[in-house]
Amino acid sequence: MQFSLWLALLGAGTLISFTPGAGAINTMSNALVSGFRRSLWGILGQQAALILHIIVVALGVGVLVSSSPVAFNVIRYAGAAYLVYLGIRQFLSTPQVDEESVEALRNESAWSMFRRGLWVNLLNPKAIVFFLAFLPQFIRLDQPLWPQYLVVAGTVVTIDILVMWFFFAAAARSFQRFTRDARGQRVLNRIFGVLFVAVGVLLAFIH
Repeated sequence: MQFSLWLALLGAGTLISFTPGAGAINTMSNALVSGFRRSLWGILGQQAALILHIIVVALGVGVLVSSSPVAFNVIRYAGAAYLVYLGIRQFLSTPQVDEESVEALRNESAWSMFRRGLWVNLLNPKAIVFFLAFLPQFIRLDQPLWPQYLVVAGTVVTIDILVMWFFFAAAARSFQRFTRDARGQRVLNRIFGVLFVAVGVLLAFIH
């Protein structure tokens, strides 16, 4: 890949990563509950989903999904329902102020955080359609394809990890003072719960 083309990819990928969405909300929520360092597990799950999306598009399956209203809608509504479920669960969650409960929340398994991050990004058919439109801009058909896809995937994933961890997860630190009492936890749970539900509704109804 030409350096100038890679710079364009770097700029586009950075702008995309800074766009708030379900991944950013999930990252901030994890950082608040489990801390800045451990929020990385959820971020890695989200990146695994991005890699799967790129593979799907590279194999041409993305064309089938984007051209099949039934397949697209099934994935779209499943993704929306999952985000709404996460939002309602967080909205209704009981504040935990005793040390034992707080410690249990903070010690959520890495696999659980990874799995939730994976599903948050994976159940988003718009990501497949987006990559279907985005990737061809940086792929040259007269050159070997898989090395180019590897460069694109490596660049996009690296950018997203840096933005999610050092911007969105770090930004959550400013809200940590609210987690020290039941009232603050309830406010944050409702804020993030509403955000998850809002993103889910948008995913379901905006075409």
